[in-house]
Amino acid sequence: MSAPPAAVDPYTLTREGLAALVAELGEPAYRATQIHGWLVRGVDDPEEMTDLPKALRTTLAARFAPSRPELVAHRVADGGHTHKLLLRFPDGEAIETVLMLYPRRATVCISTQAGCAMGCPFCATGQAGFRRQLTAGEVVRQVMVADAALRSGAIADESLPEGAPDHVTNVVYMGMGEPLANLPATLASVRWLHDPDGFGLSARAITVSTVGLVPGIRKLTALGLPVTLAVSLHAATDELRDELVPINVTHPLAELEEAVRDHRRITNRRVSIEWCLIGDVNDDDRQADALAAIARRLRAHVNVIPMNPTPGVRWKEPSRSRTAAFVARVRDRGVEVTLRDTRGRDADAACGQLLASYSLGAGSRLPAAIGAADRVDRLAAGAADRDVEVAR
Repeated sequence: MSAPPAAVDPYTLTREGLAALVAELGEPAYRATQIHGWLVRGVDDPEEMTDLPKALRTTLAARFAPSRPELVAHRVADGGHTHKLLLRFPDGEAIETVLMLYPRRATVCISTQAGCAMGCPFCATGQAGFRRQLTAGEVVRQVMVADAALRSGAIADESLPEGAPDHVTNVVYMGMGEPLANLPATLASVRWLHDPDGFGLSARAITVSTVGLVPGIRKLTALGLPVTLAVSLHAATDELRDELVPINVTHPLAELEEAVRDHRRITNRRVSIEWCLIGDVNDDDRQADALAAIARRLRAHVNVIPMNPTPGVRWKEPSRSRTAAFVARVRDRGVEVTLRDTRGRDADAACGQLLASYSLGAGSRLPAAIGAADRVDRLAAGAADRDVEVAR
């Protein structure tokens, strides 16, 4: 006796996968288009797909795995402009997704992993460690949850920015986890969201962030879509970056620069450099000058984000005067630089704050990340000692 077919999350199916499923069930090919249309609208329950025959709806209900996440918590920040969603999947794993609303733009910041193995010591998610990879369907579903909430009016009230759209317009892969360490799910979800006959996001409305996984950057480049690449640099010398971004030990700055330069040349898309500014760690003039030199070589835009307070992280945000001086120094060296606001900070939804229900240190981390926090403490202490000597 043959085993029953394995249940599948419909959001993991490509157009070809849906077509194969429909053919297997003996249905005409156009049924795949109908099913995909429902999925794009956020409907994954076959019983709600009212233009399908009853028998097919029953069959699909048995074939589709129960994969819809549960909305466990919804926190609001920035006067209703930022919404942090805690989503729990059927296996009990939880992740965080952030919806940010602007005039004429609704951006979803999505997670690609439950936790993160990169171990960047200033990031709460990195300190929590890695739990598991998300599937392509689980990545896509975060966008669908946010999109459905906007379209249904569940997040519509007088506090929304004037002109805020009623649907998702932009997606940034900047939530929990390293997108290029879960490359199959990241690439599959990018294709799903970009599908012109499906969700229909412009490739230019999709940003994929990475701490510098060079092989992943090259595979993303080979995909041929002009998505925006954002590189979380945070340090412009190998000595400091080895401590702040431990993957730099494996892929140092020269190798990373080469991959980013090739991405810009092949996609013709400007790359952005993300810089979490940490008080007395990477906010000095030497780092500003080195950052400006890298940005000029790559013709990149720099986003400076003052560090947000995070659980288990001992460093401080830079002073306003130091932040202004750092940004001015980079700009004065011919680089386009933006000082980003800390959206979602009062709901722990800002950069580096996404933690979900994790206990710090509960998951696995890369060997290079072990002890990074202590090493950065020593670097910071050394910088403070040098400041004292200068003052004398």
